[in-house]
Amino acid sequence: MIVLQNISKYYYTDTSVTQALRKINLEFKIGEFVAITGESGSGKSTLLNVISGMDAFDDGEMFFCGEPTFQYDAADWENFRRNEIGFVFQNYSLIGHYTTLENIKSALLIMGYQEEEAARQAVTYLEKVGLKGMEKQRASELSSGQKQRLSIARALAMNPEVMLFDEPTSALDPEMVGEVLDLMKELAEDGMTMVAVTHEMGFAREVGTRVLFMDEGVVLEQNTPYEFFSSPQMDRTKEFLSKVL
Repeated sequence: MIVLQNISKYYYTDTSVTQALRKINLEFKIGEFVAITGESGSGKSTLLNVISGMDAFDDGEMFFCGEPTFQYDAADWENFRRNEIGFVFQNYSLIGHYTTLENIKSALLIMGYQEEEAARQAVTYLEKVGLKGMEKQRASELSSGQKQRLSIARALAMNPEVMLFDEPTSALDPEMVGEVLDLMKELAEDGMTMVAVTHEMGFAREVGTRVLFMDEGVVLEQNTPYEFFSSPQMDRTKEFLSKVL
């Protein structure tokens, strides 16, 4: 579905150049759940931003459904994000004074849905993430776990081909983590293509079909969860994993 070939990304200042991604070669297939992990500054969030089209790559090529994206302009990338990608941010990116229903409905109206259909769809997705009966609740009044579920519902309502999650549990209280991970597990079982930057390695082990470990802009290791956690290469990541397991 998404193929990255020799993708590199640089960040420039007046005095220095930082290479955030170094010749990344990856493929994300339909129905996969890929967990990306690594220490802060390893390039994992930059990789997620490149996949979503939120950040431009400098070298290489990204293919979506077999088609290259090198010719995309700003409008093409906007359409790509609107029609193909659901992005769940770690800060939720909700409109606080809107109700749960309005947060989803407003996104659907932008997509061209009529008012009545947008409201109906919004109710459907609130029910899907376990927020049925909270249609009139303002987003600012929700718990952290409820806000994250609402953020997921809004992304799902866009009917994306791929769901991207940037540290979906990092802002949650420990007791809230389980409910969000259970929802993500249900989505994975439904066959949706999902890519998540996460430190929840137990979840990656249980649900993911593939785990990537990044360091200094390079994918050091990628494998199935079983092979990843039993690999001799684990010595390279032991110190990091000991902090997050």
